[in-house]
Amino acid sequence: MSVDAVTHTEFPAGYVVFFGVDGKIIMTPQSEEHSSTIKSMQYDTILSLGRHAKTPSDVYIDFPADENSAPDLAILREDARKEGKRYSFEDVLLISEVVSTSSAREDYDDCTAKYGRYGIPVYLIVDPYAGEVVLHTQPTANGYSTALKRVYGTGKLPVPLADGRTFTLDLDELPRPEPETGTH
Repeated sequence: MSVDAVTHTEFPAGYVVFFGVDGKIIMTPQSEEHSSTIKSMQYDTILSLGRHAKTPSDVYIDFPADENSAPDLAILREDARKEGKRYSFEDVLLISEVVSTSSAREDYDDCTAKYGRYGIPVYLIVDPYAGEVVLHTQPTANGYSTALKRVYGTGKLPVPLADGRTFTLDLDELPRPEPETGTH
């Protein structure tokens, strides 16, 4: 698809659209819970790390072997510099993925193995449907050796970063899915 065609294409509302380096277009639905959770985490990064902290959301990060990722939230080293158009996985201090109904297995299993394998110091899974977060630390060749589970509504979760800063996630402020009502 040409750039002109893409700029004039109207994609469905409620979808996030990613353009892969190989020319593929990936469309994934984004729920209200997913979007609101990312917004809440971004707010917490501002409170914890300051307005100018490097905290990209849904932005590609280069990993080896063309395993690029666009995590829901990443916290980068303060001195991180783009290599070309992207940051490198070596600049990442924390990655957080927000679970959606279609991505649960990927977020809990595949991403845990991948981010651990590449030495991402902290991997945080935020699951609005289970009302819990899982904080993975101490990366290994096939995942992480430590996992701490905390439920929503249990206060603040301080997350020490490898550069000495602390990201604090407010578990009391994470949005919960609204119960579904009858159809109109």
